[in-house]
Amino acid sequence: MKTFIALLRGINVGGHKKIKMADLRALLTGDGLECVQTYIQSGNIIFQAKSETNDLADRIMSLIKNSFGFEVPVMIYTTEQLENIIKNCPFEGEKRANSYFTLLQNSPTRAKRSELMGVSFPDEEFHLVDSCIYSFCAHGYRNAKLNNNYFEKKLEMAATTRNLKTMRKLLEMSQIP
Repeated sequence: MKTFIALLRGINVGGHKKIKMADLRALLTGDGLECVQTYIQSGNIIFQAKSETNDLADRIMSLIKNSFGFEVPVMIYTTEQLENIIKNCPFEGEKRANSYFTLLQNSPTRAKRSELMGVSFPDEEFHLVDSCIYSFCAHGYRNAKLNNNYFEKKLEMAATTRNLKTMRKLLEMSQIP
């Protein structure tokens, strides 16, 4: 069995796409995933499975659509992948402690990458690496222009954002004995 971390995009935000974590855990366990855990209400799942990463994302998306009636983008990572994403954060000190990780469904095309690299907002900075955007917003993410919706529109793909604290907690929880 291999441990995976699934990140769901846009559930339980503003009363939309509501899923109780207990129901989600039961659904995934009933479908054969093992050691299913969730963290907070925003769609963070740790589990074990024998499947491959791509199969798991499609499988979880289908289960959610069939059970809850709406589509939710799902991004799957191994413990090693999540660890590398955290380790490769380019920010130091306080910026690192207050950084955000926008995880992209795919790696952007060269054209989209170039277009994004020309973007700049005061007191906000970001670094695009493969399928992750590391960002820091001096006035907090809530007020940021460089937010998840912005990156999704610019890159024309699904993305989901987590802060460093959540990323570290997911990595810690993924250390299933």
